[in-house]
Amino acid sequence: MLNRINQLFQDSPKNLLSIYFCAGCPTLDGTADVIRALEKNGVSMIEIGIPFSDPMADGIVIQNAATRALHNGMSLRLLFEQLRDIRRDVRIPLVLMGYLNPIMQFGFEAFCQKCVECGIDGVIIPDLPFRDYEESYKAIASKYDIRVIMLITPETSEARVREIDAHTDGFIYLVSSAATTGAQKDFDTRKQAYFKKIEDMNLRNPRMVGFGISNKQTFDAACAHSSGAIIGSRFVTLLNEKEGDAEKAIRQLKEDLKQ
Repeated sequence: MLNRINQLFQDSPKNLLSIYFCAGCPTLDGTADVIRALEKNGVSMIEIGIPFSDPMADGIVIQNAATRALHNGMSLRLLFEQLRDIRRDVRIPLVLMGYLNPIMQFGFEAFCQKCVECGIDGVIIPDLPFRDYEESYKAIASKYDIRVIMLITPETSEARVREIDAHTDGFIYLVSSAATTGAQKDFDTRKQAYFKKIEDMNLRNPRMVGFGISNKQTFDAACAHSSGAIIGSRFVTLLNEKEGDAEKAIRQLKEDLKQ
């Protein structure tokens, strides 16, 4: 059976909406409810954050979410327990996003085995160097049909972009800037030129743009040159404001994307 990530891009190549949230925030036991609410409201793909004490690629909103989740008692082991039955009724692709330290403590092969048991389709590990992925992780991930999604930024060389494209599958995470995560009002011409430059490389893998997307302007700019957009900080903020009510949070976000 085709990996759900590949199936998604095959069936719906444009204007996709992927949502990130941090497992265990604002409530410890809300993970499955958030996932179901997002799918019900038309989200294309979900990134489930594994909380970590030093999330170096993330801005203050997701840093605070991770801290709160850890204080609530969230762990990778508990997250897998919460996701155990998620595939009984959820059909869209699910991706785990987290840092290497807790995954290594769990054991990478054991981690991949648990991903398969829970129906996780891919992983994003921002601090996993591409060379280490190729040498030590790619074979194991491939064995379990887990897509390891790599990030590229405006500082990534064209040669490295093409190398990543040749040796990964699923999609490429196109980071809008070299800064950390966080909502922005718009993307300047320099960032849009970067998106266009990557688009014009005619890569094998589809791209999703992330970091800074929070409204119609940024969403449309991302979708103009890629398959869609990933929204994290803005949704995490709304989820906190709505006291963990993911239905209200995603409906508000979708309204924001129309205006």
